[in-house]
Amino acid sequence: MTTFTQQIRGRGARSNRSGRFEAEVREAFDDGWTADDALATAIATSVSPERAKTIITHNDSPDVGFSASINPYRGCEHGCIYCYARPAHAYMGLSAGLDFESKLFFKPEAARLLERELSDPRYKPEIIHIGGNTDPYQPQERKLRVTRQVLEVLERFNHPFSIISKSALILRDLDVISSMSTKNLVRVAISITTLDRRLARSMEPRAATPEKRLEAVRRLAGAGVPVIVMFAPCIPGLNDHEMEAVLQRAAEAGARGAGYVALRLPLEIKDLFEEWLATDHPDRASRVMSLIRQIRGGKAYDSQWGKRMKGEGPIAALMSRRFATAKQRYGLAEPLPPLDLTHFRIPPQAGDQLQLFG
Repeated sequence: MTTFTQQIRGRGARSNRSGRFEAEVREAFDDGWTADDALATAIATSVSPERAKTIITHNDSPDVGFSASINPYRGCEHGCIYCYARPAHAYMGLSAGLDFESKLFFKPEAARLLERELSDPRYKPEIIHIGGNTDPYQPQERKLRVTRQVLEVLERFNHPFSIISKSALILRDLDVISSMSTKNLVRVAISITTLDRRLARSMEPRAATPEKRLEAVRRLAGAGVPVIVMFAPCIPGLNDHEMEAVLQRAAEAGARGAGYVALRLPLEIKDLFEEWLATDHPDRASRVMSLIRQIRGGKAYDSQWGKRMKGEGPIAALMSRRFATAKQRYGLAEPLPPLDLTHFRIPPQAGDQLQLFG
C-alpha cells in the first residue's frame, strides 16, 4: 500500500492498497521522503482495450431499478472517492484506490457487439441502462467515443435506454438523445452530490463542477429530454444538509424527477473513504463515520437488499422524509411515463432488399 497525507492533484484516493485477490500485499513504510516529495510524482492515466465477448450485462438485484445494462468503461478517471464500483478493479488484479482512477479499460467493440446482440431474432427488448457501474462520459470518452457509438446503435434500432452521468460531456450527444426523446425512448439522470465547489473538487476531483452539471440539466430539459437529478451519495454529516438546495436548483433547471442513495462503503471503499476523510475533513471525520454507522446498524456498511440503498434507523428515516418532502415541494414527485418498447425494430442490413427477388 502507498499512502499519501495530502491530495494528489486530480486524484480522489489517498492510497493504492493491494487488491483483495492479489497474492502479494504492498505495505507502506517511511523512506525519509516528505509528503511534498510524494506529491511531486504525477500519476498518469493509462487506457487499455478490454476484449469483451458480449456487451449487455444482466443483474437480478431487486433494489437496482434495471436488469440490463451497458458499461463502456471499467475504472473511472473522475476519481470519486465514494464510488461503489471501485472494488470491481480487484477482478483485474488492480487496486480499488489509485489504480481504479488511473488504470482504465474501454470496450472498443461495444457498438459492434451491441448491434449483433440486438439483431439476434431471439432478443426481446427491455430498457438498457448505460453507466450503472462507471460513468459513460468520463474524460476519455471525449476521444474514444465508445458511448457515442453505443447511442448511435440504439438510435438505429429505436431501442429505449436510460443513462446516468455527472459529466457535461453528455451534451455532445444531445442530437441523438433529444431525437430519441421525441419517441419516449430515453431518460437521463444527472448526479449532483453537492453545490459546494470545494467539496466537489475534493470528493469528485475530475468530474464536472456542480454548475456545469446544472447547465447540463438545463440544456437537456430545454431540448425536451426527461431528466432526473440523483443526489447520490447522501453522506450524513458531510453533504446531507444540501439535499433540499440541490433538488431546488435542479427543479429550477428543468429536472422532472429525483432520487437519492445513502453512502455505501462495501469492501475496500471503507478504508479509502476514511483515509480521505482524515486528510480532507479531519475536523468532522469521526462524526461522519459515527453517523454512517448509525444508519448501518452499527457497521460501516450493510449489504442487505432493502437496506443498502437507504440505510435504517432514525437518521436514515429522517433523510427519507426530508427527501420526500423536498420532492413534493419542488415538483419532482410525479412519476415519469414508462419508456416505449414498441418502437424497437431491427434495421435492414445491406443486401436485404435483394431477397425480394430470390
